[in-house]
Amino acid sequence: MNGQRRVLVIDDEALIRKTVRLACEAEGYAVQEAETGTDGLGLLESFRPDIVLLDLMLPDISGFDICRDIRRTGSKVPILILSAKTEEIDVVVGLEIGADDYIVKPFRPRELLARIAAHLRKARQEEEAVNQGRLEFKDLVIDLNERRVFHDSSEVMLTHTEFDLLAFLASNAGKVLSREKILNHVWGYEYPIETRVIDVHIRNLRRKIEQDPSHPFFILAVPGIGYRFTSAGKLG
Repeated sequence: MNGQRRVLVIDDEALIRKTVRLACEAEGYAVQEAETGTDGLGLLESFRPDIVLLDLMLPDISGFDICRDIRRTGSKVPILILSAKTEEIDVVVGLEIGADDYIVKPFRPRELLARIAAHLRKARQEEEAVNQGRLEFKDLVIDLNERRVFHDSSEVMLTHTEFDLLAFLASNAGKVLSREKILNHVWGYEYPIETRVIDVHIRNLRRKIEQDPSHPFFILAVPGIGYRFTSAGKLG
């Protein structure tokens, strides 16, 4: 496919698949469609997408289960959920099980393309990244080059977006980072995004790297502004 970035759309709505295909192909992406979860999982192996657009309500397998299956394999391919489900619990669960983003139907093709481009751009930058070294804190090591995190000497498994978020916060230890700045750097969007997307990822990170997530040491909220990563435990 001559270096084309590959987009896999798993959605049982023909109109949604057509809309996404036309928009993505106009941007030069290679697109494959799946109407069922079973077909989508098969294409993950044969098509090897650079990003997955995943509906939650499929006729055979829940989109939640597909997302879990993808992450269980260790794959870090960006997953963008497309769903008519707008309830808080659906957004939260989708993000907690490993999705990188959540966009509610109906959506504007322009906004969808902006989000796809942002995720693909970040993935490519990471593929081409040079050695950036390590960030070391009390009981926490972040290897920026290998994209690995260790807490109390044990490796912590993070999603693609969780690592980007943690690395950005830790690289700016001691600084208060606004939600807008976090959104722009980690997600790369010009479009507004639901605040809960950032908050859910922060909650996920706290569960994975904090001794007591309800009383965090590393990632501190700054009410009305954003978050600050503590510099108190920085080594060296």
